Amino acid sequence: MRVLQPEGWPRPKGYANGVVARGEMVFLAGIIGWDAEERVAEGLVAQFRQALANIVTLLGEAGAGPEHVVRMTWYVTSRQDYLDHAREIGAIYREFFGRAYPAMAVVQVVALMEAEAQVEIEVTAVIPD
Repeated sequence: MRVLQPEGWPRPKGYANGVVARGEMVFLAGIIGWDAEERVAEGLVAQFRQALANIVTLLGEAGAGPEHVVRMTWYVTSRQDYLDHAREIGAIYREFFGRAYPAMAVVQVVALMEAEAQVEIEVTAVIPD
């Protein structure tokens, strides 16, 4: 995987502007913060932690890990809640992903399909050839 960092551009904090990768592609659907019994965690931070745990588990099923993730899109129901908990979310992200920063976008949405969900994350990973 090669991170795209044009000369003169400021280095993004916590994500990459772009990534180039070659290999077997893994696509994860929108993953939310519920457990194996479909119980949704309480609050954005707990849901974010559970969603990342679910993502790591699914990546493992494909023989991949966080280091293979090239793109993530996070959908949150409250921009303000996300900003208010950004430090906690960042710490949890590093706990699961270390310093692997794929191309990312965070989007506020009105609601998610699961009524209790406050965050949903789509993932694309590439397992190198």
